[in-house]
Amino acid sequence: MRLRLWRESRLVADRVGVGVADAEEALRLRTIGLEQYLEALAEEQPAETVVGPSPRKPVGPRRAVPHRQNAAGVEDLSVDYQAVMAAAAEAGGDGLGARRAAVVLGWDSASASRVEGARARLKRLVERGWLVETKPGRFTLPAEQRTDEAVRPGGGS
Repeated sequence: MRLRLWRESRLVADRVGVGVADAEEALRLRTIGLEQYLEALAEEQPAETVVGPSPRKPVGPRRAVPHRQNAAGVEDLSVDYQAVMAAAAEAGGDGLGARRAAVVLGWDSASASRVEGARARLKRLVERGWLVETKPGRFTLPAEQRTDEAVRPGGGS
């Protein structure tokens, strides 16, 4: 009797586990889709250029990752992207891999979907000019940023 109950409860637990994994994957895909939608929307509606300081922030969707030439610095990136940029700087010439980026983001590096999500973020940083992919799967800071850091060892100005 106990064995049968244990087997039944194990089957239910397995089904629930599969359902949770499916839900996590669906959430990840929806998050990526939302980011892509917001980026496309931001590209369709360029922000108005204001001469002089603006007393308030522009209204509307903000790019998840702005193009490097349109940003004042790393502080324009979200906290997660700032952490990835810091890890890329620490990695130096060896470059940052997707598995390490997943760890930096606080994700499970054993989960293939999480590693792929980190890889997508790294690729997005490459597309926007923040990082370069020196070798397949290895992401580093652009050469001009690496030489700036060599001149300013403390990262200060």
